[in-house]
Amino acid sequence: MSDNSLPESQQTEVPRGNLAGFTKYMKNDLISGLLVFLIALPLCLGISLACGYPPIAGIFTAIIGAILATFISNSELTIKGPAAGLIVIAIGCIEDFGGNGMTGGWDAADMTAYKAALAVGVAAAVMQIIFGFFRAGILVEFFPLAAVHGMLAAIGVIIIIKQFPVALGVSASGEPLEMLSEFPHYIAEANPAIAVIGIVSILIMFIWPPLSKKLGPLKVIPSPMAVLLVAIPMGMFFDLMHEHSYILQEHQYQLSERFLVKMPKRVFGMFDEITYPEFSALAEVKAWKWVFLFFIIGSLESLLSAKAVDLLDPWKRKTDMNKDIIAVGAGNLCSSLVGGLPMISEIVRSKANIDNGARTRFADLWHGIFLLICVALIPTILHMIPLASLAAMLVFTGYRLAHPSEFLQVYRIGMEQLLIFVTTLIAVLATDLLIGIAIGIVLKMIIHIINGVSIKSLFRPYLDVENIDDKTSIIIARESAVFSNWIPFRRQIVQLGMGQRRNLIIDVSGVKLVDHSVMEKLEEMKQDFEQEGLTFEIRGLDSLKPLSKDHHSAHKQPKK
Repeated sequence: MSDNSLPESQQTEVPRGNLAGFTKYMKNDLISGLLVFLIALPLCLGISLACGYPPIAGIFTAIIGAILATFISNSELTIKGPAAGLIVIAIGCIEDFGGNGMTGGWDAADMTAYKAALAVGVAAAVMQIIFGFFRAGILVEFFPLAAVHGMLAAIGVIIIIKQFPVALGVSASGEPLEMLSEFPHYIAEANPAIAVIGIVSILIMFIWPPLSKKLGPLKVIPSPMAVLLVAIPMGMFFDLMHEHSYILQEHQYQLSERFLVKMPKRVFGMFDEITYPEFSALAEVKAWKWVFLFFIIGSLESLLSAKAVDLLDPWKRKTDMNKDIIAVGAGNLCSSLVGGLPMISEIVRSKANIDNGARTRFADLWHGIFLLICVALIPTILHMIPLASLAAMLVFTGYRLAHPSEFLQVYRIGMEQLLIFVTTLIAVLATDLLIGIAIGIVLKMIIHIINGVSIKSLFRPYLDVENIDDKTSIIIARESAVFSNWIPFRRQIVQLGMGQRRNLIIDVSGVKLVDHSVMEKLEEMKQDFEQEGLTFEIRGLDSLKPLSKDHHSAHKQPKK
């Protein structure tokens, strides 16, 4: 949605999430909140189950995030809630503490692991709040884009691997690569009735978006809700509410409520599901590995999502990243204290929020209120949702994270970016998220050194500043302009340009390398300056050799 797509009367008007905005834009925000709720409801349930948490946990997260973030963050269009990107960490934490979540049913070991994971969530949330108060949100600028996208693609692959057996009605667990090798076995052992629900649901997730455009009024129904409208009647047809068996090709299969979402059985029963953390778990050394993973990956994903939403915002409003991470941390703290999942600023639901015409942050609040009303008043209806349909939604989510177009886009930017992307992806699959992205970062530094970047300039930019006149300055970069020295480079640009209201010229003709991450970030800075009524010019790129034909490819000093 672009500014040009807005009514002419609103193209210069900037909606704000204050009391006046709440009343003025209530209709827009209420409608968008309702439509986002239709997307969020099944995804919150599915993500919770995939994480090894009770399904109600994701609802707690979305409700708390919607209420707290609305009044703490200044991010107008982001939707806060549980996200598929944290599934890998959450289920890893649960399994490390002895639980297995939905695999094999819910028992005492699962509850113990769940309470330990909640304590881990509290500790990570406190770190996020401190992170925000110390204005450390800028650290998101450090991570190289190829490694981040490789990590997200790996998360997508892991989600597909973990959820495909669930969509077939098969109980399975293990390491991703180990489970991948077992796929023929999962298919052979599939429960046909459940597999039909799962496969039909997957097909709907893929087919519905293009099909709905031709269905007139039905196009407002999001894919996840379309899945539920088909999957719930299918579950009723197979009588999943009652335990029974059936025989197909001389093989007996079992059906029962264990293939349905477990929900409270009475109105307002959700409040009986509130669960408190077991803080003694933090005395174990292994807990702190998960604390740091939740903190680092959760913060990184949230900040990247908030930045992406800012770029999509029709009014180009800017999120205070430090304030936003405080909001996410506060939401995570409250959520973990009552039994909820970790949350982030979620990009898919935020994009839907924008497309549905939201104006202010109160759309997020309304989506949370709708979730609260739904789960509090009609939990028995939610109990009829087949687990296979939720798994199908997550398989589709994983596919989007690891979409083939991601590989093609990275390849277009440069072969070195594809190498970093694929290496990070494989490393995450073979180890874990933290080690995987660290390997990607180290590989990028090695490639930079091979391309002539000195070790001393990897973390320190060498900059000279000259004032051309009263309104314009030039920053002359030497040595290198790469992801690992971008934070001090950016600080100089912001202080001189935004701080002193000066037009800037960035001269990179003397550097040995401008990497892909810095190329994109310079482009973002140019847009930021233009919004402030300032000019931002990049000079010297024509004297460097691009490593591919892409506009954002790395540029290297040619050999003499």
